[in-house]
Amino acid sequence: MPVTSDAPRLTDLLLGRVRLPEESFLDHLPDETWEVMVKDWDQRVRSYERDALLPLGEADRQVFIIVQGCVRQDRYPLGEVADAPTITRFRGIGQLVGEAKLIDPTATVTTRCLSKTYAIPWRARYMAALQNERPEVRLALLRSIEDRHRRDERIYATFARPTFQRVSALLAHLAETAGVPDPTLSRRTVINGPTQKDLAAALQLGVSTVENAIRTLRYHGVVEAGYRKFTVHDLDALHRSAGV
Repeated sequence: MPVTSDAPRLTDLLLGRVRLPEESFLDHLPDETWEVMVKDWDQRVRSYERDALLPLGEADRQVFIIVQGCVRQDRYPLGEVADAPTITRFRGIGQLVGEAKLIDPTATVTTRCLSKTYAIPWRARYMAALQNERPEVRLALLRSIEDRHRRDERIYATFARPTFQRVSALLAHLAETAGVPDPTLSRRTVINGPTQKDLAAALQLGVSTVENAIRTLRYHGVVEAGYRKFTVHDLDALHRSAGV
């Protein structure tokens, strides 16, 4: 359904008053192009409740731009069969998801909202035409996908790094791409949606291993874990814990 005022910070995000996550699709997109794309945005933004699936199935014909929230994407390289390996990634504010439909309209990816999520749907055919009409849109998408691949390699695929550093790096990434400032006067950042089980799936670690890493971060006052929520008290310290 269309949404207007029920999304905190949504208006500021859409009107360019809030800095978007670096290297996201919307970060690469020129402001003037975005202003044209979001005309009548209040009638186009859709809200999806926690645990809802974005319609990115074989019969669906749209892509989505995430403007608030966090989603989990699961891919099955060997097919969706019992005990098959799963590739899990998180996507946040400013990202375009379902981009494979711009190449193959029947492409699918399981995309689940981990928190209440606000997204703008675009017909894949229209988005493809827009890229031909406005080359800056295509360039922004290509840059964001390349940046996303590099970041995914650094965060999810560095299996030789110590577990504590890998968990810290993923939490820092989520804070920067899906976190929202605490409504109080503190400098805390709140990550709504992901659970420790979600983090374990993304990093291909045991849940108890992730729990131990977060327990250490909590002991040092860096991160606090709640129900489907992480509160980052010190992002700089979290980056240091990640070894970056």
